[in-house]
Amino acid sequence: MESSDAAYLAGLFDGEGSVYFKRMKQKKHQRPGKPTHNVMVIRMEISMTDKYVLEWVWETTGVGAFGPKKVQKGYKPQWRWRAAHRDALKVCKWLWPYAKTKLHKIEQIIDHYEPDIQGLGDNVVDFGHYKTWMGKNESK
Repeated sequence: MESSDAAYLAGLFDGEGSVYFKRMKQKKHQRPGKPTHNVMVIRMEISMTDKYVLEWVWETTGVGAFGPKKVQKGYKPQWRWRAAHRDALKVCKWLWPYAKTKLHKIEQIIDHYEPDIQGLGDNVVDFGHYKTWMGKNESK
């Protein structure tokens, strides 16, 4: 992906997107007495009324699903692009250098699949180090 496309997508995602990263218990079958299992739900999506922007997202990323979103009667038609699990990881790696608002959730997804990628103790970007490197040391 071109860096300009990734930057545009990160801005679009920061403003219009959502990230769902949660560990939850889920029943394997709906029959009584069946045990629950711990599962990770990892999903990212963008919903909006501009079909062509989301179609561009779908074509540019090459992952996920694109289609109409159900809306209440009387509302403008909406469209949604979604990516889940490893497809979401692929997109997160493109967005990571440019994301601001959703950065923490994006890092959670990257850390979940590739915990050793950054080589830090907790594998999340150390903003204290980042601020010092940028000449903005906040230790007063």
